[in-house]
Amino acid sequence: MLQDNLENDLMALLPSGGAASRRRALGLMLGAGYAAAAAPVMAQTAIETPADGLDVGEVNFPSGDFQVHAYRAAPKGRTGLPVILVVSEIFGVHEYIADVCRRLAHAGYLAVAPDLFERQGDPMAYGELAKLMSEVIAKVPDAQVMRDLDATVAWAGAHGGDAKKVGITGFCWGGRITWLYAAHARVLAAVAWYGRLAGQDTALQPKQPLALAAQVKAPVLGLYGGQDTGIPLESVERMREALKQGSAAAKASEFVIYPEAPHAFHADYRPSYREQAARDGWQKMLAWFNKHGVTP
Repeated sequence: MLQDNLENDLMALLPSGGAASRRRALGLMLGAGYAAAAAPVMAQTAIETPADGLDVGEVNFPSGDFQVHAYRAAPKGRTGLPVILVVSEIFGVHEYIADVCRRLAHAGYLAVAPDLFERQGDPMAYGELAKLMSEVIAKVPDAQVMRDLDATVAWAGAHGGDAKKVGITGFCWGGRITWLYAAHARVLAAVAWYGRLAGQDTALQPKQPLALAAQVKAPVLGLYGGQDTGIPLESVERMREALKQGSAAAKASEFVIYPEAPHAFHADYRPSYREQAARDGWQKMLAWFNKHGVTP
């Protein structure tokens, strides 16, 4: 069932009580700080990256007949920048994802995080897991997400980015999407943070990453936690073997397992955060992009 698939995506991100009002613009969403549904926030570990020297903020662009909102960050006054698509967790583009974009911008990238749930609803307005799953996440088709990411690349290429130097990274739900997009589009490199690899096929999620391994068009670095109860290491090993049957790019994919890390170990605003694994994964991500041509 789709609900079973999503339950794994939501591991370590269970919402608490309370709800936020609907926010149609990312500027207002980001003003709230963090997704209301993702409390408790761990203020002592949450990283705050300044925007000094950067162009940051909300943008919007068409995807078909829909206007997608996104958060973008880039070094101020520069063009021809390599592009990194940043795909959020299940709770959407809140301050943690915006901060990831700013970190990438300071590293020399145009980083863009589109709101991929906007047609279906606002994850931050939900305080109950079951409702969030059934009323928003369960209604988001993979095909729609692929189109919106294509539109994000097109926007970036016309606004200071180099559309021939594109990478993608994503977290949790976004980790799965990162694998799918690496099979869908010709990005140069991808980094998937604890994205689900296997699950039940549905009308809206017709293929899982494991089934698409041979179609992967870019080298993917998979960063996974050895204590992730939602993503068995057995599925990682199956994916490793399946990639060997694909293209040269698929065969160049690699995995890093952090033995003591749980799911969502990069989410510095959550109790699941593990600083050592998060910092090491970040450095490995930057090195991966640089190795495969997404070079500032």
